[in-house]
Amino acid sequence: MIISGIGWFGVVLCTLGYLLLSTKVITSDSRIFQLLNIVGGSCLVTIAFENSDWPNVMANLLWVFIGVYAFGRQLRTQSAVRKD
Repeated sequence: MIISGIGWFGVVLCTLGYLLLSTKVITSDSRIFQLLNIVGGSCLVTIAFENSDWPNVMANLLWVFIGVYAFGRQLRTQSAVRKD
């Protein structure tokens, strides 16, 4: 029951990120968009792993890694701008 709830929470977060992006409330380079994808994707990995749904585990792990990479680039860019 708890794992299922985590999965549904992931669906809500990923869908919310896409909705906010599509309605131009946020941009693809915003931190909130990346965090919604990272946390939402991680939740979806949890439920997929629990169900041994390996293609979804891999797809969502890639989703999370892309979000972490983009978030890291944003932090490095911001750090470089502050130093100048």
